[in-house]
Amino acid sequence: MASMIEAEDVRKTYRIGKVDVPALRGVSLSVEKGEFVTIVGPSGSGKSTLFYILGGLTHADTGRVSIDGVDFTALSDAARTRLRRTKIGFVFQKFNLLPTLTAEGNIEIARDISGHPDGPAERERVKRITELLGIANRLQHRPSEMSGGEQQRVALARALINQPAIVLADEPTGNLDTQNSEIVLKMLRRSNQEFGQTVLMITHNPEAATHGDRVIHMRDGSIVPPELDPQWSFAHH
Repeated sequence: MASMIEAEDVRKTYRIGKVDVPALRGVSLSVEKGEFVTIVGPSGSGKSTLFYILGGLTHADTGRVSIDGVDFTALSDAARTRLRRTKIGFVFQKFNLLPTLTAEGNIEIARDISGHPDGPAERERVKRITELLGIANRLQHRPSEMSGGEQQRVALARALINQPAIVLADEPTGNLDTQNSEIVLKMLRRSNQEFGQTVLMITHNPEAATHGDRVIHMRDGSIVPPELDPQWSFAHH
């Protein structure tokens, strides 16, 4: 099966004052089309840096990233933005909703930015996704009028509305209670299975990680075997 996401020897170092802090130390991974992969690791393991590089939101110092066969690292900023718009849906721990727009407005703006037309099929998709997420009756509310769980479900609807080939989720349940976490994780799984979307989810929660097909463990900027991840070992004994 073809790889949808490919990273080869990706390295990233941050300069903090006079000190170089390595965030990624030569990470290589491959995610196949239609796969649901979770990346687990403690804070500072480099998983969020990897997320931003794979999504084209920041640059690696060295190494190569390809998305659906296209070398992301070789593209201009404009071409990278176009690829992001058409291929990738993002879900963040901080919901990143526009406070002046209603839930419906936040979902529709993602469709407008990607260039998708507003037609009956698109409106039906909004209706279906928001009903599945249990927010169909909250569409005319602004973020300040919604709970954290409702806001995250709006953010997920926004990420899924254009049926992107890839969904990148960074700690999507990090600020949620158990019930809302379960709704978000089930919807990610459903979009993966029904629409064939490739899902890559970053999490520090071993229980959330079990929703994927495969788990990648990170520690100190590198991918490590599961037995070298104490948090994971503890959770499964």
